[in-house]
Amino acid sequence: MFGLLAATTASAQNPPAQSGPNNNAVNSPSQNNYNAPIAGRNSFTEGQAKSKIEDAGYTNVTELKKDDNGVWRGKASKGGAATAVSVDFQGNVNTAK
Repeated sequence: MFGLLAATTASAQNPPAQSGPNNNAVNSPSQNNYNAPIAGRNSFTEGQAKSKIEDAGYTNVTELKKDDNGVWRGKASKGGAATAVSVDFQGNVNTAK
């Protein structure tokens, strides 16, 4: 009886994860949660931000600096074209719009 009560109580405290486009447990290099950098407290180091950008297919990552919104910004190349890139606190890699 106690085991059943404990199991019922535990399951009531852990609701199932919601499904939806903004509920990704892990970001992949080919998928952004958002199409613009999201401001927030960014814990990525410069090296980690550079790796995120490179994992998204960019090369020659330079001039990385974290702005006042917690977004890493720099320059990189992809497909032979240089562009401005950013990495937000969620790890989303975006190009300047």
